[in-house]
Amino acid sequence: MAALRWTEEAAVWVEDIYRYIAQDNPQAAARVVTSIYEKAQMLRRFPRMGHTHRTEPEGEIRILQYGHYRIAYLIRAEDVIEILGVFHSALDIDRYL
Repeated sequence: MAALRWTEEAAVWVEDIYRYIAQDNPQAAARVVTSIYEKAQMLRRFPRMGHTHRTEPEGEIRILQYGHYRIAYLIRAEDVIEILGVFHSALDIDRYL
């Protein structure tokens, strides 16, 4: 099973998502953030379940869709997955990766 690591930037993105939704509905915000984390946990067993975005010298960047969000991650090795960010689908993800 692969190790799952969250970058500081990815953690900030998730906090921002929570804060934005919580302005109107804190319970919904908690459910969304929990679901994002649970979806990302699936990568530990199935690291290639997202679609390929591009390949870099450090590894393969892939995207896992969850509702209106895209979880961008880097497969550094078969046993290390690094979450790079969580982006709303309306954002141009290439501006951030």
